Amino acid sequence: MITNFDKLCAELEKQELEAPTGVASPSTYGQLLAIYLYQNDLCNAKFLWKRIPQNITSSNPEITAIWAVGQKLWKKDLAGTYQALAAYNWTEPVANIIRALEEKIRERTFNLIGRSYSSISLDTVVTMTGLSRDAVLHACRDHKWTVNEDGVTINPTPPVQPGPLHTSSEDQLFKLTEFVSFLEN
Repeated sequence: MITNFDKLCAELEKQELEAPTGVASPSTYGQLLAIYLYQNDLCNAKFLWKRIPQNITSSNPEITAIWAVGQKLWKKDLAGTYQALAAYNWTEPVANIIRALEEKIRERTFNLIGRSYSSISLDTVVTMTGLSRDAVLHACRDHKWTVNEDGVTINPTPPVQPGPLHTSSEDQLFKLTEFVSFLEN
């Protein structure tokens, strides 16, 4: 499924490659860096950060702020990620991507909690999601998780996983052949 961000990412990558001076605009770099984070493509985000000219990163605090979020994601520091997201007053069009990124990180975090814990403290969920206690309790109800009577412990349930798609032996052989070919070249 191709999303609007996937299309925008392809356009921004093309803009970077076809930039007349070999250097894209700060807006292009900022949006592309934010989209890589949204896609959870931390390797490409890191490579992009390294190839952005230093005069652009030093003169554009928004790009530096986006990379601060990327660094927290790289280190799997969820609490720090939410702090970095809230620490900057994002401008359009990056603000839309950052809002979507924050929602996606929370969604992944709730799925991770559901798959990983049978019991977890409310305070831990607050820290892991960057939400207030009331917002976490509301999200727990939305996910159909039970909150113990003490109001301190949550019993999450695993998210519903879609059934595995059946892949034919021919498709599997084709994918394996492509992979081996890739490794050899």
